[in-house]
Amino acid sequence: MNETTLTFLGTGTSQGVPMIGCDCPVCRSADPRDKRLRASALVRTGGLTVLIDAGPDFRTQMLRAGVRHLDAILLTHNHKDHTGGIDDTRSFNLLEAKPVNIYCEEYVERSLRREYSYAFAEPRYPGAPEWHLHRIDGQHPFRVQSNAAEETLVWESGYGYHHVAPAPGQDVPEIEVIPIQGWHQKKKDLSVLGFRFGKIAYLTDMNLIEDGEFEKLRGLEAVTVNCVKRGPHFSHFSLQEALDFFARVGARNSYITHLSHQLPRHADLEAELPEGVHLAYDGLEIKA
Repeated sequence: MNETTLTFLGTGTSQGVPMIGCDCPVCRSADPRDKRLRASALVRTGGLTVLIDAGPDFRTQMLRAGVRHLDAILLTHNHKDHTGGIDDTRSFNLLEAKPVNIYCEEYVERSLRREYSYAFAEPRYPGAPEWHLHRIDGQHPFRVQSNAAEETLVWESGYGYHHVAPAPGQDVPEIEVIPIQGWHQKKKDLSVLGFRFGKIAYLTDMNLIEDGEFEKLRGLEAVTVNCVKRGPHFSHFSLQEALDFFARVGARNSYITHLSHQLPRHADLEAELPEGVHLAYDGLEIKA
């Protein structure tokens, strides 16, 4: 089985840490682990480079991590802290001369078409993002191919991109991704997808995961889930709920992400956690 590497590009909640205008001890912390961009992760496995979510800090994250190649972006859901930077994928169109593959649920696609209408308008505006949308759901595993399988983009000034079909019969690498269905609120009005790559699963922005989904999480070496505060929250796991989730999954190592300034500083909270449970931080890399 391929080794998977997951890098946390951002581990903060929707407002990031520090939060604008806040003077709390967490926001004033000098510990770089308390500086959190919006939640996102980069996965390298099977020869592919896959991004999970492209929030408002996408550009900064790509520059900071030195990312020069993307095969695909997987979107967990449609909230702006997970999709707000997606226009900046235009740089990859130009750099790689390829459309960007985006995998998402149908309702997320509808949201993209509404919020980024100029990217789908005809005639096309020269330089608008070039995306290839792939519809997925929470029940069925799906395949992600190398972007070498995509058409080539040839730029013409004043016109935009010409699309040149790839040569037939190319043998390109691909991976299988297993979606994990969760809910942003217990009343099940907002679907969120987590994703499993081999022995690593990345989940965020959930406060309900139904029993049947735990079968997809058996045998993991590493798993992530979200937590924004100690106590109950209407759309995220509390700290105890996150710990209960980790205990049920039973992975060797578990990581809390999507953290807010309502939780203690990294060093203080890390010292409280049980063995095998860790706080993720921006730049942390895990392998399995």
